[in-house]
Formats: sequence, structure tokens, C-alpha cells
Amino acid sequence: MIVGAAICPCSPLLVRELTGQTEVLPELRTACAAAVARVIAAGPDVIVVTGPGPRTDGWPASARLNVAAYGPGTALPGNTALPGNTALPGNRAPAGMAPPGLPLALGVGARLLDEAGYAGPRELHGVAALAPAADCLRLGARLAASAPRVALLAMGDGSARRSVSAPGYLDERAGPFDAAVERAVRDGDLAALAALDPGLADELLATGRPAWQVLAGALGPDGAAAALRPEILYADAPLGVGYLVAAFTLVPAPSGPAAGR
Repeated sequence: MIVGAAICPCSPLLVRELTGQTEVLPELRTACAAAVARVIAAGPDVIVVTGPGPRTDGWPASARLNVAAYGPGTALPGNTALPGNTALPGNRAPAGMAPPGLPLALGVGARLLDEAGYAGPRELHGVAALAPAADCLRLGARLAASAPRVALLAMGDGSARRSVSAPGYLDERAGPFDAAVERAVRDGDLAALAALDPGLADELLATGRPAWQVLAGALGPDGAAAALRPEILYADAPLGVGYLVAAFTLVPAPSGPAAGR
């Protein structure tokens, strides 16, 4: 059963070693910390981190992001360029250049848990960038049933084509796509998330699509969505990349005489 969930972007800008002393996107970092804190506060038996990767597979819970692979002067497989870096849209490195360690999305998710002081059980599940929606939904349902109390941290960015300076340049479809995702999350519209087109998301370099659909599958058939209240904590497109942060928190059960009416 899902007892809490969150959506966070997987930008390298969330890794402090890569931004040095500069305070980069403090509002985004604060929102991510708040979302993760709510997930931990739900008291899960396990927190599952899911996000785009080279394949749909589990990764060792003890694995961490190889920060050196994303350091100054190297290519970033994420959606954002740091000064002096060449941005590569999507969480995909060119052939022969795949960095060792966790995929970026899982690595950033693991870092967020570490920074929040979470030392409990965790699982890390990558999802292939072009995984069909049906596969993502099935994975979500399986993860939701993996323990009595499961929390899910879905990592991934919106479109990287929101402006002419974005890593993927401007695509007029990018803004409406990100707005539709934000609306679906705000409304708890799992059907809308499940219906996202993998091909369109790939064209718009929206790497979060598979993780969002895993979340939809986790919240879906067992009725968990009705017990979780979504809240958008951050939604913006700095540097032309859509970043969405949201938390899904359990709605307190009614108590007292009115509860039985």
C-alpha cells in the first residue's frame, strides 16, 4: 500500500558538489527537501526511488551517484548544463560514454534521501526512457504491493524544450505538455498521467514521463489515490527545463461520531 509519494526533478543542479559555493535554484532545493520530508514522515516500511535509466531494472540500494562523472568540463546526461558543460538532453549518455554508478535520476533521488537523514530501507528502480505506459503502470502496481507501507519518490524532469536557450531548443508543444502534467498532478488525475504519450515526451525531452506513469500505476487500482492529497510545491522552467515538485500526503481518517454517519 502506498502511504506517501513525491515527484522531484533529477537535475544535476540539485547536487551541491556540482554547483560549488553558488546557491543555485534555492526555491527548487527547498521544495524537494520539503517533499522528501513528507514522504519520510509517512512512516513507510520502504521508500522506493524510481526514475529514467538505461533499462527497466533494480539497482543496489547501497549504490550512490558517481558525482565525478558529472563534474566540471564533462557532459551531463541530465537536462541542464552547468557553466562550461555541454548539455545532453535526456538522462542518456552517448554510446561509449555512459558514466558508472547509478543513473542520474536514481542517484539524485538517493542523494535527497541521504540529505534528509533517511537511513531506513530503500529500493532503487530504473525505468527505460521509452518504456511503454502499460509497463510503467504494471511496475507501479507491483511496487505498491511490495510492502505493507510503501512510499514512492518519482524522479524526472519535464520538457527540456521550454525556451530557445533550453538544452533541446524551443518547441511550442513543451509548455502545454508541462502544464498538462502539472494539472494532472494537482487534480490527482491518474488517468491523464497514464495517458501521456511516450513518443511525444521523448520528442520534448521530458525524462520524467516513465516515473510519473509508475506513480500513476502505484496509486491506481488499489484506491490509494483517494486517500492521498496532492500538492504542488514548485513548478517552473528555469533555464528552459520544466521542473515539477509535488507531494502526495495521506488524508487523515475522520474520527468521532461523524465518522460513522
